Amino acid sequence: MRAVWLREFGGPAVLEAGEAPDPAPGPGQVLIEVAFANVTFVETQFRATGTGPFGSTLPMVPGNGVGGVISRAGEGVDPALVGKRVVTSTGGSGGYAQRVVVDAALVFPVPHALSLDAAVALLADGRTATGLVHATAVAPGERVLVEAAAGGVGSLLVQLAKAAGAEVVAAAGGAEKLARARELGADLAVDYTDPEWTAEAGEVDVVFDGVGGAVGTAAFALVRPGGRMAIYGLASGSWTEVSEEDAAARGVKLIRSIGDAAEMRGYTESALAAAASGQLTPVIGQRFPLERAADAHAAIESRGTIGKTLLVA
Repeated sequence: MRAVWLREFGGPAVLEAGEAPDPAPGPGQVLIEVAFANVTFVETQFRATGTGPFGSTLPMVPGNGVGGVISRAGEGVDPALVGKRVVTSTGGSGGYAQRVVVDAALVFPVPHALSLDAAVALLADGRTATGLVHATAVAPGERVLVEAAAGGVGSLLVQLAKAAGAEVVAAAGGAEKLARARELGADLAVDYTDPEWTAEAGEVDVVFDGVGGAVGTAAFALVRPGGRMAIYGLASGSWTEVSEEDAAARGVKLIRSIGDAAEMRGYTESALAAAASGQLTPVIGQRFPLERAADAHAAIESRGTIGKTLLVA
């Protein structure tokens, strides 16, 4: 089968298209014919440095989120699953390939009303965004600041916070991303590359911090006493440096975790259901053929992407 190999850590060019053995499902497993693979910022960091949640044994086929059709079921698995459209995490490797094998218990059926590419776009980001809104308990009438508001998670947070009745302030870099945030429902969109962006944004009750670094630190200063700040990403390359002591002194609750495995599964199911009913729309900004995984990584690292980036197998 076709696959993308990572044999050394480094720039995007270290990702090389090639061949890999066809996997076979064992007991309790299913074989999925991959249609789309999710590409995340965390995966670009892992490829570059070897750090992250995916281990470091090379060579490997990277990729953690896929969607496709089950073609074979292993021993002990309901044969009725064959032919079903599903999305799933692979456990950290193997996703950039034509076929993957995963435990049958890990797959999520894709609702009939939802396209497979949209479901893949929601697999990681949908559960994250849903979990963040739940953890921060966004309430009607509150002002909510969403950083990286045109990104995969951010674009969903704008929609979910708006649906919760909040006034949404979207922060992003550049006119195109600001326009997309407004299209998604943001009440105000500010460019965080402008040194005066915090004055335009104003005070807020909740911050969703997916950027980190100087942007996250500046956003923390906008949180009113009694507010919440969810720190979940570091698109800038570094985490926001806010201590629990500083937050407590201002009466701000810091949120760095959104749930255990069971809760995360529930958030995924919630996101898929919301998208199927038309209440949530993932933004898929870029698609690349599987063989061009290196180009997909380069695009994400350029900070020029909007929404999700998918590989088409």
